[in-house]
Amino acid sequence: MDIEEVHILDPELLQLPGLSVKSNPLIAEELFCHWLSLPDTSRLVKSLIDDTKSSTPVSISKNCANLNIACGSALPSLFLNSGTPPLSPRGSPRFSRQKTSPFSLQSPLRSLREPKPQLIPQFYFQHGPPPAKELQEQCLSMVDHLFSDFIDGLRMDEFKTVTKEVCKLPSFLSSLLFRKIDVDSTGIVTRDAFIKYWVDGHMLAMDVASQIYNILRQPGCEYLRQADFKPVLDELLTTHPGLEFLRNTPEFQERYAETVIYRIFYYINRSGTGCITLRELKRGNLVAAMQQVDEEDDINKVIRYFSYEHFYVIYCRFWELDGDHDFLIDKENLLKYGNHALTYRIVDRIFSQVPRKFTSKVEGKMSYEDFAYFILAEEDKSSEPSLEYWFKCIDLDGDGVISPNEMQFFYEEQLHRMECITQEPVLFEDILCQIFDMIKPEKENCITLKDLKASKLSRNVFNILFNLNKFMAFETRDPFLIRQERENPTLTEWDRFAQREYVRLSMEEDEVSNGSADVWDEPLESPF
Repeated sequence: MDIEEVHILDPELLQLPGLSVKSNPLIAEELFCHWLSLPDTSRLVKSLIDDTKSSTPVSISKNCANLNIACGSALPSLFLNSGTPPLSPRGSPRFSRQKTSPFSLQSPLRSLREPKPQLIPQFYFQHGPPPAKELQEQCLSMVDHLFSDFIDGLRMDEFKTVTKEVCKLPSFLSSLLFRKIDVDSTGIVTRDAFIKYWVDGHMLAMDVASQIYNILRQPGCEYLRQADFKPVLDELLTTHPGLEFLRNTPEFQERYAETVIYRIFYYINRSGTGCITLRELKRGNLVAAMQQVDEEDDINKVIRYFSYEHFYVIYCRFWELDGDHDFLIDKENLLKYGNHALTYRIVDRIFSQVPRKFTSKVEGKMSYEDFAYFILAEEDKSSEPSLEYWFKCIDLDGDGVISPNEMQFFYEEQLHRMECITQEPVLFEDILCQIFDMIKPEKENCITLKDLKASKLSRNVFNILFNLNKFMAFETRDPFLIRQERENPTLTEWDRFAQREYVRLSMEEDEVSNGSADVWDEPLESPF
């Protein structure tokens, strides 16, 4: 065979008997180096680089043709010098099988097999998915109807209907929503201004929690602070029929609003940062409670956050301990809580601010807000915020587990107190076995926060360690408490405590009003 004939051979047709690329990797390397050294190859690579730099679409067929020319124009001297292998007969089955070349990228059969690209619909929207066409038309129809008699716009007292019927939000958010729309403080909200904020501003398509979150938060903030809830509580105190009796006592209106906000942050702000995120708001039950408040005339039936009776219990218990009424309490005051139920050691841990930093500016003093967190944690040890609060107190070394030594440290004082009141003491070894039986921790000889949250008896562990009165009630299986739990299984520990305490406090208030002087252990001034 002449060398001229070799120049036009397709490399795919070459049969190289006795030569294996796998067993002789140097052959492949020499072939590749020879191909790179060809002038046509250099031109091809340069052309591809130029096309890429100029963002010109690359023609696969053209490049493949150039590639075939480069491959067939010359063969390595390795084969020319050692003799040319024979070609397979063109009519043989082997030739037919090898006809398909990797360079034949534009094969009609291949294009038929390739699936056609599918258009993926948009699934992410920065401001939420657009509202359904029917929802938007319904909203615009209601807006047109409500604004039809008010061509110039609605005033704040007239805007409440829009908040309730169009936005489907609690009415006590009306004034705050009005001010969000009336950015220039004109005192009027026009139809176009409302549509621009509610429809064009993507509020219509949001869920209720996101709508309330965006109404409450300040511009540019990605969280809610305590101050953001103050206008809502002010509006609620002004308009709710269940709080009408407080209108002549503004000082207690303020205390009620503060207490509601403290309760909201205690349960909703699980991160403890003092800033409620949208995720925390959605995970909690605040939105449902706000909607219930708007529908319920009796504020005390809304036991989540807004109950006036619950506020009354928290405030009066604080007032009982605050002997000098400076709105601050110290260690000695807190030790009197629950008829001296708590141990010195647990009170020391609270005042070391391990479970929560105090908001009080006075060292060694607890503010009303700090007390609200304490009483909610103390009277409902089955809730997750409470478990986290007391876990930090008992975990002396902060290693994330409660060890037997740490439990013994707190129980020693309980044991001593039982001996002082001639109560038969329970040895720590027995108590430890009882605690592990109740919690059933994943690891032996230590209890984690996860273990406590997984057990329904976790509250008893903390009562055993530092609350003598509740420990004794647990040991004797107080029938009154058992009956109360069975009668109201849906109520939390806090709900049942607040119910009992409100009855007690209201009876004592009646006795004070009737002239009895020996109601309190100390002659305290009644807060109401």
